[in-house]
Amino acid sequence: MKIAIDISPLQSGHKVRGVGFYLGHLKKSLLEYYPENEYVFFNQKEKLDQKVDLVHYPYFDPFFLTLPLRKKYPTVVTVHDLTPLVFSKQFPIGIKGTIKWQLQKHNLRQADAIITDSYASKEDILQIVGVLDKKVDVAYLAAGEEFKKLEIGNWKLEILRKYNLPERFVLYVGDVTPNKNLPNLLRAIKEINVTLVMVGKALDQKHFDKDNPWNKDLLEVNKLANNDKRIIRLGFVPTEDLVALYNIATVFIMPSVYEGFGLPILEAMKSGCPVITTTGGSLQEVAGDAAYYVNPEDIYNIANGIGEVFFHPSLQKELSRKGLSRAKEFSWKKTAEETVRVYKNILSTK
Repeated sequence: MKIAIDISPLQSGHKVRGVGFYLGHLKKSLLEYYPENEYVFFNQKEKLDQKVDLVHYPYFDPFFLTLPLRKKYPTVVTVHDLTPLVFSKQFPIGIKGTIKWQLQKHNLRQADAIITDSYASKEDILQIVGVLDKKVDVAYLAAGEEFKKLEIGNWKLEILRKYNLPERFVLYVGDVTPNKNLPNLLRAIKEINVTLVMVGKALDQKHFDKDNPWNKDLLEVNKLANNDKRIIRLGFVPTEDLVALYNIATVFIMPSVYEGFGLPILEAMKSGCPVITTTGGSLQEVAGDAAYYVNPEDIYNIANGIGEVFFHPSLQKELSRKGLSRAKEFSWKKTAEETVRVYKNILSTK
């Protein structure tokens, strides 16, 4: 097969994490595990001027025109999630956003197949986009190979000193959007009185649109965290340091009301860090029985859950052991395998 893959996000702001992470690992895995195929990596600004069997657009944004209006080849589109449309009240899109979504939805319906990260996201796509069940396939993601349990060494003290951290802390890694539920997390931390370390590019933004309703939670997080020594916002950290933080954190928490996948859960599990999360969206689908679950709407339940894990070493060890085992069920080899299966299914019907 000769497959064209749009790698535009690797040359844009998506390169660091998220879409860029997925695309970089998918590209590497396809080349490693399916070298018999021919791959053409192109940028949408360039013209795809050679004949290929199929085109894969490995990212989708409901509110930006990421798909072509005219389809020349059999097409696969990866839709990671439709969270802003699932929570439309929390993510108002306005008239321009509505128009772009209608165009994107039309173009998405023309695709021969859609790949998504979880069965929770698949259900959203079926309901919101209105396509047939057989058109949507699930290909789970996996944590990067760099995430692993580290040997004990001087690196631990170095990381604690570098970021001025206490020996015991709760770790959060991710964005600051309404589905992430961070205001409730910060309120829970204040109830239980432990240290929360927060990693994510948006967390140390100084200049952002304060009138944009999508940033409402960021404003609230900044207000709740201001002058509170229990809440440490690191912002973006290099991957090497992130691996170390997962390794030394007492517990990792993802308190989201909804996630299309929740990749940091697997990163934490691969690093041996006990995980607390919720059943929102795909999170239980990913974490299985290897996490401690809390109610994202109940601040006291979140606080009690953190306390249960934070102050009980035996539960930490159990969750760590289960997490390490659970993370092994996900791999980029499997992701590539499912992706190629979708390619073959499309071409077998042409």
